[in-house]
Amino acid sequence: MPLLPGDDPHAIEAAARLLAAGELVAFPTETVYGLGARADDDGAVARIFAAKGRPSEHPLIVHVADAAAARAFAADLNPAAARLMAAFWPGPLTVIVRRRAGVAAAAAGGQSSIGLRLPAHPVALDLLRAAAALGVPGVAAPSANRYGRVSPTTALHVQQEFGAGLLVLDGGACDVGIESAIVDCTRERPALLRPGQLGRAALEAVLGAPLAAPDAASPRAPGTLASHYAPAAPVHLFDAATLRARLRELRGRAGQGGRAVGVYSRFVPDAEAGWSHRVMPSDASAVAHELFAVLRVFDAAGVSAIWVERPPAGPEWDGVRDRLNRAAAT
Repeated sequence: MPLLPGDDPHAIEAAARLLAAGELVAFPTETVYGLGARADDDGAVARIFAAKGRPSEHPLIVHVADAAAARAFAADLNPAAARLMAAFWPGPLTVIVRRRAGVAAAAAGGQSSIGLRLPAHPVALDLLRAAAALGVPGVAAPSANRYGRVSPTTALHVQQEFGAGLLVLDGGACDVGIESAIVDCTRERPALLRPGQLGRAALEAVLGAPLAAPDAASPRAPGTLASHYAPAAPVHLFDAATLRARLRELRGRAGQGGRAVGVYSRFVPDAEAGWSHRVMPSDASAVAHELFAVLRVFDAAGVSAIWVERPPAGPEWDGVRDRLNRAAAT
């Protein structure tokens, strides 16, 4: 199927009908593109796991058309979850709550909890509302890429992953660019399981208390494996001084042949044949917006490795730092 414009009502209706029939559809959110199936149909959800090559015990996030729709999947919405939903939905926040018995077991990876999100992208909202009108209470949707690889932030990225057989709604480049923050609200003290664009301080201000750290009792959550978001080329993280030294070494080997190294840094090195450079913005949100696209550009160029300057230590960089650390894990 060709890419279909997300602002076309006919394309939205066609995609909603496919979801209602248990088929897969890719669609944009403000974070990344998702690969969706109706969350109340375990057979449809199994198609997501098969298409991605994702282990079936690794849970998915269920996207809903409005906050009221969350109750179709939640056994309860405790005060912490309710406060976060009221403050940040629609938006890049997933809350994990106790799952309603008998509903969306496959999407939850068999757990008694489930992650829920109300996205802020207009195409996603139009699709979720159209699907709800056809009896689809929510859409399970991980990122629309092969398991463990770089998440897609454009419709073309999705098509490059899965080919022309998948219907993809094109909503342009994703604004946020990294996946949602995930907060576990199943416990007395909520825990931040995955950072995102929403910072810890903003979440804690709404909750009125510090967030806990993940521990052995935390539910499994998407995107929290040690190695994830990885391009084909190995990723290495360096502080600025070490990266400059490595580039000097690389310059000394110039003319020896081999593939170039991709370099993503806030400082601008001298132009050399040994590397391909992209400037890392000084603003954390700007880096999040482009990070996955930059990794894909380097992969498309066939670089032998990707050398990245470590982000600054500030809390606004937590989401970017998390994705880079997992991309660099071996």
